Amino acid sequence: MRTTLSTKGQVVVPRSIRSRLGLRPGDEFSIKLDNGSIVLTPLIPKRFAVTIGIDAVTHMPVATAEPGAPLLTSDKVAELLADFP
Repeated sequence: MRTTLSTKGQVVVPRSIRSRLGLRPGDEFSIKLDNGSIVLTPLIPKRFAVTIGIDAVTHMPVATAEPGAPLLTSDKVAELLADFP
């Protein structure tokens, strides 16, 4: 697989690799040189468990995340669904 270095020093990680590793915009990497090769290692943030249940009052589905999970905004949902097949 090939990619090209941009004039800003940026490299695109192909979609197939991003999907396989579960990479998302904003994910961070460590980078190092190893015998003339560039090695990128994803620093995957902690993933939080989410459960889906039914609200007792509205009888609508409700997603509940464990304590400490980041707020799920409409922008974040749109970002997550952007590459959804």
